[in-house]
Amino acid sequence: MRPAEFVSSLQGLKFKNVFNPYSDRCTVHDLEDAPSRRSKALLELMETAVATEIDALWIGRDLGHRGGRRTGLALTDDVHLTTHATRWNVSIERATTGSMVAERTAAVIWSMLALVPAAVFLWNVFPLHPHEPGDPFSNRSHRPHERAVGEAVLAELVEMLRPRRLVAIGNDAAKVAFRLVAITEAVQVRHPSYGGQSDFVRQVRCLYDLRAGNEQLKLL
Repeated sequence: MRPAEFVSSLQGLKFKNVFNPYSDRCTVHDLEDAPSRRSKALLELMETAVATEIDALWIGRDLGHRGGRRTGLALTDDVHLTTHATRWNVSIERATTGSMVAERTAAVIWSMLALVPAAVFLWNVFPLHPHEPGDPFSNRSHRPHERAVGEAVLAELVEMLRPRRLVAIGNDAAKVAFRLVAITEAVQVRHPSYGGQSDFVRQVRCLYDLRAGNEQLKLL
């Protein structure tokens, strides 16, 4: 599968109480062409990634309402959108209006990525934003049938990018990542939310042998 086909397949995914940032438009926060902007950004990242030797896919659980719902990029909020683009040497247009919104998980992820020189591609087990019924600006865990679709999408992505390993962030991501070990290596780190930030920082530091930059790590 080519990147354009991959993004097109994402655009066609529809679930109840799920926002698809590549085909849905938020009437509160999105620009008129927001879905196409998010699709274009993901496509450009993927086209660059397929031509790059990828060290790892860092995998989270779902897109969050303060992060990926707005940007269309896993583990990335408005604040780190430009940083994400610069890391891959692509241009990304913001798809939302008003003030930039920050997400705590994205802040921790990108603080660590700033110390990691290797090529890391970010993704989620479920690549869309699942929310509670009647509350589009909430987060919920994906359902089993949603996870099954997300796992198939992830397997396609792994086949396409051929990363050296998968880094599963949290238990939900690990359950899926370890089922793909026939394709590539998988390791698990603690999710930085709910008191896991220190463990996450320590584990990523160990994973990438980050002996420099201690001052920045202590600030997290």
